[in-house]
Amino acid sequence: MEQQAPKRLEELRKLLEEYGHHYYVLDNPVVSDAEYDALMQELIQLEEQYPQFFSEDSPSVRVGGEPLPFFEKVEHRSPMLSLGNAFSDVDLRDFDRRVRQLVGDNVTYTCELKIDGLAVSLVYEKGKFKRGATRGDGTVGEDITANLKTIPAIPLRLKEQVNIEVRGEAFMPKGSFEALNVAKEKVGEEKFANPRNAAAGSLRQLDPKLAAKRNLSIFIYAIGYLEEKEVPSHHEGIHYLKELGFRVNKESRHCSSIEEVIAYTEEWVQKRGELPYEIDGIVIKVDRLDQQKEMGFTAKSPRWAIAFKFPAEEVVTTLEDIELNIGRTGVVTPTAILSPVTVAGTTVKRASLHNEDLIREKDLKLGDSVVIKKAGDIIPEVVNVLTDLRDGSEREFTMPTHCPACESELVRLEGEVALRCINPQCPAQIKEGLIHFVSRNAMNIDGLGEKVISQLFDHDLVSDVADIYKLDRDELLKLERMGEKSVDKLLDAIEKTKGNSLERLLFGLGIRFVGAKAAKTLAMEFETLDRIQHATEEELIAVNEIGEKMASSIKRYFSTPEVLELIDELVNLGVNVAYKGPRAPTENEVTDSPFAGKTIVLTGKLEQLTRDEAKEKIEAFGGKVTGSVSKKTDLVIAGEDAGSKRTKAEELNIEIWDEAKLVEVFNSN
Repeated sequence: MEQQAPKRLEELRKLLEEYGHHYYVLDNPVVSDAEYDALMQELIQLEEQYPQFFSEDSPSVRVGGEPLPFFEKVEHRSPMLSLGNAFSDVDLRDFDRRVRQLVGDNVTYTCELKIDGLAVSLVYEKGKFKRGATRGDGTVGEDITANLKTIPAIPLRLKEQVNIEVRGEAFMPKGSFEALNVAKEKVGEEKFANPRNAAAGSLRQLDPKLAAKRNLSIFIYAIGYLEEKEVPSHHEGIHYLKELGFRVNKESRHCSSIEEVIAYTEEWVQKRGELPYEIDGIVIKVDRLDQQKEMGFTAKSPRWAIAFKFPAEEVVTTLEDIELNIGRTGVVTPTAILSPVTVAGTTVKRASLHNEDLIREKDLKLGDSVVIKKAGDIIPEVVNVLTDLRDGSEREFTMPTHCPACESELVRLEGEVALRCINPQCPAQIKEGLIHFVSRNAMNIDGLGEKVISQLFDHDLVSDVADIYKLDRDELLKLERMGEKSVDKLLDAIEKTKGNSLERLLFGLGIRFVGAKAAKTLAMEFETLDRIQHATEEELIAVNEIGEKMASSIKRYFSTPEVLELIDELVNLGVNVAYKGPRAPTENEVTDSPFAGKTIVLTGKLEQLTRDEAKEKIEAFGGKVTGSVSKKTDLVIAGEDAGSKRTKAEELNIEIWDEAKLVEVFNSN
């Protein structure tokens, strides 16, 4: 039997590949589910019996392998950039005008449905699937190969032995999404908000077996890299992808004019609900690849493509109540409590009303029938009231005169529309301030999110930010869902943040008007918290981007006795109050810098610096950091495993530094 096993295994793999291609890619099954499942079981049993004949591209990998410890980071061969947006016919015609200015009137477009899922990159070597990654930040994503292999529509072997990298959108069909939420509801788990979140969550499971159960699919929409073959246009590239065995979207259309493009968008505004998957717009691309190359890119997006966003879906529901929330700065924000309704694929129960003036302007009453939409298909908002549907049972809403959290009198400061609680001891403000302090852009305390902060606050374990650094292990162990491992992990995370650079603490303190960028600017300029505290308003205003309003707010904040006591307490607890990042260069240093006026690419893994630290310092010394190597690149900094970008730099005779030289130059400036 062992001698016959390789032949039978190859037969089974080819049959299952062919049947799977017809079912998942062509939507044209040629065998019954039972027959397919029986062949798959035979394959799995043979591979278990003869592991020496296992193949990485066997269809059996689609059932999922062993759990992963974590996701590795992957650098994309070329950046996966986001697209600019168009919201109207006017925007599309303006896009067409810009295109023609750059490449002339001989231009056509390819229109494609914008699938609402997770963008991924797939790499094939000699026709075999080698690696798949998320988009990430566009330059670096996460290696999710094991999970992507579980998607039946992704071919593990192509019909040609090519080296190719393709871009696609992994998604969860509506039917799979509904079945998943029914299953979650049965076991008392929280349901997914929409298919997009469900798809993203499924592909970021560390256990591929869980991803395999989610019934995901994919459409491939572009070639990122192709070796030894020229494809002249985007629509011909899509045809070639289909020939290779990829699933491409059959609804794409080649248009000869912008008027045809507009007609296509209008058609799908009406038909989008008929599809078995969610879409959130139309992608329009200049079709000829030589014209795409000629047009190039901005810092964030290609000039040759744009995403038309669908008009926001509007639905009618009932305004049941208006709830008041107190933010960390004391602002009272009214929130509409709505009868649950589905909008743009998610259930909406709440919508911000911003302030009292907006409630008056829209003439909102409790019990009103209101029209709501999601701005940009994301943020729920109340559009208007259907006054014709009023029956007399509606009730006027009156804003309170006192804070609902602490009973202090609310005030409206001069020049502001918002009501504000100015009691510094207001519990709602304190809690929101704590949540802000631990947030990602502030102290970034891992494991200390909004729910945990609320739990600590409600049990009187924290009343200001200094209390976070005084948390007692034994007290934490008494709380719900706080085991020994989670408590130790939390306390370690808190301890580590004592060493954060000053700008994180400065932003975390929540000084009015001081955002993350201003905090970084102040920290770089003054270098210590003590110097910021004692700076005059004139000295603060002299700093670039620090205006009078911000300077006045900073002085007012640090003149408060309670604040000074808090700072002293943080210092005594060992919290760093000095800037640790790269210092701001002088004008002479920028002028004399080897980076001044140069375009620089960072690639590979850096050991002594993070990529952000290196980028920040290069830019501070007058350099421009980009994501891809071209003839315009002046310098490439290559860390470990630099890969294709280093190779391209060598081909173009571009100067290459290693990290040691980069650090040496930093230290000498």
